[in-house]
Formats: sequence, C-alpha cells, structure tokens
Amino acid sequence: MTLLIVIVVLVILALIYISMYNGLQKAKVNTEESWSQIDVQLKRRNDLIPNLVETTKGYAKHEKETLAQVINLRNQLTELPADTHAQKMEVSNQLTDTLKSIFALAEAYPDLKANQEFTKLMEELTNTENKIAYSRQLFNSSAANFNQRLLTFPSNMVAKIHHFTKVDYLEVPTEEKEAPKVSF
Repeated sequence: MTLLIVIVVLVILALIYISMYNGLQKAKVNTEESWSQIDVQLKRRNDLIPNLVETTKGYAKHEKETLAQVINLRNQLTELPADTHAQKMEVSNQLTDTLKSIFALAEAYPDLKANQEFTKLMEELTNTENKIAYSRQLFNSSAANFNQRLLTFPSNMVAKIHHFTKVDYLEVPTEEKEAPKVSF
C-alpha cells in the first residue's frame, strides 16, 4: 500500500515538473514569437524606405544628407545579426527619428505633400511604426511573463535546472521619455 502511495506521489510530482517545464517553454516561445513580430515590422519598414527616398529625392534636393542618413541606418539595421535585439532597437529608434524629419519635409514642400505616392508611403510607414510600437509592447509583456516564471517558486527551480535565462525588456530611449520642451 505504501509503495502505491509513493508511486502515485512520484507520478504527481513528475506531472507537476513536466507542466512547469512546458509552461516555461511556452513562455519562451511566446517571447521569441513576439520578437519575430518586431522583426517582420522592421523588415516591412526597411522595404518601404527605398521607395520613400526615391519619391522624396526629386523634391528635396538639398536634403540629401537626411536621405543618406535614412539609407545608412536602414542598411545598418539589415546587417545586424538576428539575436542583437538591443542593437536593432537602438538603430531602429534612430531610423524612426530620421524618418520623422522626412515626414516634416512634406510641410516645407507642398508639391511633395500633394504627391499621392509620398502620401501613401507616409501612411504605410506610419502604420508600420504603430505596429512596431505595438509589437514592442507585446514583446515586453511576453518577456515579463517569461521572467516572472523564472522568478516564482516552484518554476524557478525548474528554470535553474534547465538553464533558462532572463529576457531583457526593450527600453524606450531616454530622450523619448523626457517631456517635450514647450515655449510660449
């Protein structure tokens, strides 16, 4: 009888262990999948940039430095290894800032603003930027869920046994956290 109780207890413990391990794996896969969503949106943006630069070139001849910077940042982003999340997001943030200055060109060049191709590209890039922001939030939520499992008992013991490691959050650049300076 006691042998049967010991066997039942061991089976229950094994099932609990398997459940915790599978939960950690699912959380890890969700985090990886949410990063892939960011990658997809970054690629989409990178694919739109050459069209935007080409459309803008004819209107903003003296803005070549800005256009060159956009192309340079785009190329940097495509050359970074897939697992360098922090570097990718840093370059992506720089690219976003530079794209904002191209969007501002539309105000200085009414003909450019009236160009349907430019307007369409601006809308697509704006939508893509919104998707990148959403994907970053999803990634951070997935990372939080995974990291929470790494820290809470008893799944933290299973995580240590299988060498699961914490996932870093995607941080907002310091300059974007600051309140905009307004003067009257």
